[in-house]
Amino acid sequence: MRKIIIGVMGPGEKATDNDLQNAYELGKHIAQQGWILLTGGRNVGVMDAASKGAKSAHGLTLGILPSNSSNGISEAVDIAIFTDMGNARNNINVLTSDVVIACGMGTGTASEIALALKASKRVILLTEDIHSKVFFQKLMPDYVYVADSCENAIAIAKAIL
Repeated sequence: MRKIIIGVMGPGEKATDNDLQNAYELGKHIAQQGWILLTGGRNVGVMDAASKGAKSAHGLTLGILPSNSSNGISEAVDIAIFTDMGNARNNINVLTSDVVIACGMGTGTASEIALALKASKRVILLTEDIHSKVFFQKLMPDYVYVADSCENAIAIAKAIL
């Protein structure tokens, strides 16, 4: 039986302290569910924090990296996929995920949400950015969910699955 893969997408260098805390907790909760965590695999921001959270709960982590080099990879990534595709790897991130959780907001995150919605993937927004919530919910209200906590995001993911 195929394992469930939950993608956690979010800002890298521009992640806020709240984004990092939420990402760590999301990673931990995802691992506790027995799900695989998928991130962008880098050693910064939401990607790194979520991977570290999953590892703290003995979870399996998958990193879809933008380059062909192991430079800048999170030490908490178990399986690294080197794409050499730059931001085009965002499509791989969302297509491989059963559910996408956007933790925080940035331009890369927004592109991943848009790609997920275009592919009819369910997206859970865990962000303080009210404008993003309104914008994405207006685009595809049946595919965008808003969570107010990590626990709520996991409960929504369970309901979707």
